Amino acid sequence: MDRSELADFLRRRRELLTPADVGLLPGVRRRTPGLRRDEVALLAGMSTDYYTRLEQSRGPRPSTQVLASLARALRFTSDERDHLYHLCDHAAPGGELGDKHVGPGLLHVLAKLDDTAATVVTDLGEVLVQNRMHTLLVGDHGIRRGMERYYAWRWFTDPQSRSIFPADDWDRLGRSHVADLRATAARRSGDADVTEYVSALRSASPEFERLWNEHEVAVRVTDTKRIMHPQVGLIDIVCETLLTPNSAQRLLVYLPRPGTDAADKLDLLRVIGTQTLAPTDEIRR
Repeated sequence: MDRSELADFLRRRRELLTPADVGLLPGVRRRTPGLRRDEVALLAGMSTDYYTRLEQSRGPRPSTQVLASLARALRFTSDERDHLYHLCDHAAPGGELGDKHVGPGLLHVLAKLDDTAATVVTDLGEVLVQNRMHTLLVGDHGIRRGMERYYAWRWFTDPQSRSIFPADDWDRLGRSHVADLRATAARRSGDADVTEYVSALRSASPEFERLWNEHEVAVRVTDTKRIMHPQVGLIDIVCETLLTPNSAQRLLVYLPRPGTDAADKLDLLRVIGTQTLAPTDEIRR
């Protein structure tokens, strides 16, 4: 691991970013160019002391999970992300399919959607990053680890994950999860991460196994959902899915369903969130 090169690379990339680039307020008395160390640490989900030690060439060798978080926080391109991994003697993530690196373009779009709930997920439904409105609407996925970050895994293994949806919608939503995963599994036939994920779901959930064997296939592009929010009540949502060119990642945008009171309830939720969340909570990882 080249600690001095890593420290220089992180510092120079940090100094190139402004708070506006990452959805933060500018604040006052900024005496250094770019972001502050504590801001990068917050965006990457680590302590300021840990990040500071990396920039001072005295930190431990970061894990691949830490590097992925740093790459997102600093808006790295794929080439810059790979360079970061190489500096730390880690193999760069392979291939485009299954890639969990969210590029700066998607992150910029997500930060601009400050009045609309939105999130970026992998083609397997793993939540990679949320904006504040999405966190207010469905909760903070940044605190989840491992398989708990995957929508379908929680749906079929954790009954509590369904509690925000009316029971009348459970069958339809469950079938939608499985049909979409079927399409991904066919498109990425033979990929180890897909095979292992499907196998784990089939072993963990008899309900998933039953639906999987029905062999329904449908890529989720537009979906309707009813979310029971504890503060504003039932919200009717239209979820639009925007795919990256290689379909490895998806930007999910949650819009109020026309003809309902969803827009008013989302406006109220945004106001409540402004009162309870700090400005620097704009992007959750």
